[in-house]
This record gives sequence, structure tokens and C-alpha cells, in this order.
Amino acid sequence: MSKLFDLSGKHALLTGGSGALGTAMARGLLQSGAKVALLSRNPDNLKSAAEALGGDAGAVTLVRGDVTDVASLTAARDELTAQWGRLDILVNAAGGNRPGATIGPEQTFFDLQIEDFAGVSKLNLDGTVIPSMVFGKLIVDGGGGSIVNISSMAADRAITRVVGYSAAKAGIDNFTKWLAVEMARKYKGSVRVNAIAPGFFIGEQNRRLLLEEDGSLTSRGQTIIKSTPMDRFGKAEELISTLVWLCADASSFVTGIVVPVDGGFSAFSGV
Repeated sequence: MSKLFDLSGKHALLTGGSGALGTAMARGLLQSGAKVALLSRNPDNLKSAAEALGGDAGAVTLVRGDVTDVASLTAARDELTAQWGRLDILVNAAGGNRPGATIGPEQTFFDLQIEDFAGVSKLNLDGTVIPSMVFGKLIVDGGGGSIVNISSMAADRAITRVVGYSAAKAGIDNFTKWLAVEMARKYKGSVRVNAIAPGFFIGEQNRRLLLEEDGSLTSRGQTIIKSTPMDRFGKAEELISTLVWLCADASSFVTGIVVPVDGGFSAFSGV
């Protein structure tokens, strides 16, 4: 059974791998035997992520690249090809939000800043499509592998305030299914495409939104916990088993799905 989840000899690239969730996922891939490359446009973030991986850092390759820029990613692909010769796994974890694409409590939809809305879509949706184009070709040329996108609870359910992020993540869900079908039909099932939809996890981006400085819940944090049957936020390491499963032979007949890792949030009606 353990062989089904063994990633020994596999080469994996994580975009946005310098964040808290990305670092945890990188650690999980390393512990499962894969060699891992982290891609970010910020070299300081890459260095910090490598340091956070501690003793595993020797197996980590750091690659500069902008997920919204084809030329930048093509250069990163060429760098990886020279070093590894192949790529088996792509995890599209880059993403984020902007204040102008969020509707505050005292605002209405008509306060939306369309430039920020477009920027959030570019980072999250384009930042998933473009790496899939550039690095997906490397996976195909190597004989196959797995692409895992990172979605969100905001993709499937209306969550107040985060209009730009929600629309972009919904696009990722649709793109995941479309690309899964395309890859399966064109490459005889050798390339699988799936997504993980995390529930609510504490990271630097949302910490002040969900937690007060003393660690107690904000009003929004309380609302989220009330809507999460397991009555807590997720822990970054709780994404690892789902990621490894989707990357390994254990899921060899699985493609085109979005797996919630959310403590029951997506199943709960509120009643």
C-alpha cells in the first residue's frame, strides 16, 4: 500500500511555494520522496521558505519566476530542464487578493475597483493557466504526471466581501475540469489534473481578518467557525495527505475533481 503514495524519483514544482500553505505542502512532498522546486518572483521569500524546510532544504531547488509572465516562466522551465531533465508534478499554489477587489462592511458593489479585480483575476486564474501551459508541456514530454491547482471555498459558495478572489477561484475550478478532460483525451490519461479547495486556514494574508491581536476570534472569524462543523480552522499540514494522494499512483484513475479540505464547511447548510 505504501508504494501507492511513494513519490520517490518524482520532481515537483510549487508556484507560490513560499507561503505558509505552500511550505507545508512542499514539506509533505519532500517527506514522500519527491524532489521539490519552489517558484516565486521574490528571492527573499524563496530563501525564507527554504530555511523553514529545515533539514529538507538540501532537496529543494529555488527558482525565480512570475506566474503571470510567459517569458519569465519559460526561463524557469529551461532552468529546471537543465537541472532535472523532467517534471512530474506541478502544484499551482500562487494566489492572493487586493483591497480594491474586496467589498468592505461599509461599502457596496459599486465601490469595486475594477483594476484590482482584474489584477486578482490575473494573479489567481492567469497565474494557474500560464504555469499549466509552460510546465504542463514539460510534464507531457516526460511521459505524464499530475497537475494540482489550489481552489477555495469561495469558488463554490458566495462568501461576502471577496468578490474578485471568489470569481477567480471559480474560474480555477472550471479550468481544472476543462484541462483534465483535455489532457485525458489528448494524452491517453497520462496527465491528470485536479484541485484542492482548502477551507479556512490562518495565514499572514488573513490573520488580522480572522484573529484579534490577543488571538481571539474577530466577528468574521466567529462567523466562519460557526459555519465549520469541526469548529476550528485548518492546520497547514492537513493539506498534505490530499496533495500527496493526488500526485501519487494512489489516485491514478482520478482526474477533474475539486477536493474540499474544509472541516465540513462546504457540506453544512447552517441548520
